[in-house]
Amino acid sequence: MVIVRKNAKNSMKNLKIRWFVDKENRYKWIYHRVKRDVLSKKTRYQNVEIFDTYNFGRVVVLDKKIQSAETDEFIYHEILVHPAMIAHPNPEHILILGGGEGATIREVLKHPTVKKAVMVDIDEEFVNLCKKYLKKWHQDSFNNRKIELIFTDAKEYIEKTDDFFDIIIGDISDPIEKGPAKFLYKKIFYSSLKSRLKSNGMFVTHSTEICYTLEKNISVGVFKTISEIFPISNFYYDFIPSFGTQWSFSIGSLKYDPKKMSPEVIYKRLKNRGLDNLSYYDREIHKRLFSLPKILKNIL
Repeated sequence: MVIVRKNAKNSMKNLKIRWFVDKENRYKWIYHRVKRDVLSKKTRYQNVEIFDTYNFGRVVVLDKKIQSAETDEFIYHEILVHPAMIAHPNPEHILILGGGEGATIREVLKHPTVKKAVMVDIDEEFVNLCKKYLKKWHQDSFNNRKIELIFTDAKEYIEKTDDFFDIIIGDISDPIEKGPAKFLYKKIFYSSLKSRLKSNGMFVTHSTEICYTLEKNISVGVFKTISEIFPISNFYYDFIPSFGTQWSFSIGSLKYDPKKMSPEVIYKRLKNRGLDNLSYYDREIHKRLFSLPKILKNIL
């Protein structure tokens, strides 16, 4: 958090203005003026900040990186969840890795096909903070009878569970050097995830911001790793305003190819599942998500 003092010529006193600086890299910083601080707390695993802003409403920050913002979180969460869920004809058993805000659960539960969803998050204290301060995100989804909450390391859970899943969704923190999720973007972990999928299962994860060069391109690295493990792989992206950048997602599938779905099939499944009134995702958005520019195709 940065404090800037601004002198007004005709003011009786200095105005104290508070800013959060999202340091995307050493050359690009994005400043967000803070309207009200809600909390700043260090859990066992990460530093948590929640505050209200003028442009994006309430914002969640983990280890100094914006994770979610009130005014546009639906964009991120709808396009994380629905392309894979719609590509599967009958997703019943879902595993969510991370997703502490509860919005991923919220979107998953919109599919009436779902019989059970397991959410695994390492940071119970953070999830409890989200339950209290991010009600617009989870909308009480944590208390749904279909949800099983497990607080443990995702890697440990995957190694020990005997369950098989139709869809596994990775909504974990970015792979920053000292963060809790660094090792959850590796080939060995993705291979373990594949072993916990049913024969027609799918894995989807966010894969960080898009970079149009190969240097330090995490998103391309994640996609290529998934491509080495799964017979079908897809890369898609969209612009997330509060992130200030284009954000990527990667899918690994054992049978279904979301990119090859026709608009008619997407429309029909959305309608049959009562999802034809989502805020963002529909058949037109689905097609655009997977339409990549030539330069990105070449890099991939």
